[in-house]
Amino acid sequence: MNRTYNFYCDESTHLPNDSQPYMLLGYISVPYPQIKQVKKNIRAIATKHNFRGELKWTNVHEATLAMYQELVDYFFTISDLNFRAIIVDKSQIRDKDNGQSYEDFYFKMYYQLIHHQLDFSFTYNLFFDIKDTCSHKKLAKLKDILSNTTPIRTCQFVRSHEVVLLQLTDVLMGAVNYHLRVKSGHLEGRNTAKSKIIAKIWKKSNSPLDRTSYKSARKFNLFFINLDNK
Repeated sequence: MNRTYNFYCDESTHLPNDSQPYMLLGYISVPYPQIKQVKKNIRAIATKHNFRGELKWTNVHEATLAMYQELVDYFFTISDLNFRAIIVDKSQIRDKDNGQSYEDFYFKMYYQLIHHQLDFSFTYNLFFDIKDTCSHKKLAKLKDILSNTTPIRTCQFVRSHEVVLLQLTDVLMGAVNYHLRVKSGHLEGRNTAKSKIIAKIWKKSNSPLDRTSYKSARKFNLFFINLDNK
């Protein structure tokens, strides 16, 4: 039977001149038949905690900690709800040396993120956050790159405040990015609520958040691309 998966894709500190050390691209994947129930459950958690805003990493603080802890617990409870991200140290990006633009590199990283995880016996719908700097022209190029000889059926922009699974992607990717910036000395890491969420993700994933995951790690998978080894 042909299964369909939705990928909810987001980006973090991916711009070339944002003074941040890492580029992160990531997604949450979920089987199509489970989407309605998963969305309902995530909204129920937010309602339980009287939260009416957008779920995002920047909203993690002591007052919202219990809700985000429950969201992380929920993510790790649902076996078919998976997260994957690639991380690049931007100091290693030397696009001019390779005769490519930063934008070209960005598209290559999205290809790395998604293409090698596809099962050609399934079909996929990809959703990207419209508030990011990717224009519709960029989306057309992503469609062209990712849809070429792959089982991708849909590739479109959505608004993150309307899509809770995209919001959950933001939370998980924000946790990884925050941890890396604190560890590298680019951030002091004074937010204890965020530190607690990071510790919970680390424990639940049973894997450090500063290195590439084992290939067998499907639930929470990180891939650090070392350009200096190329």
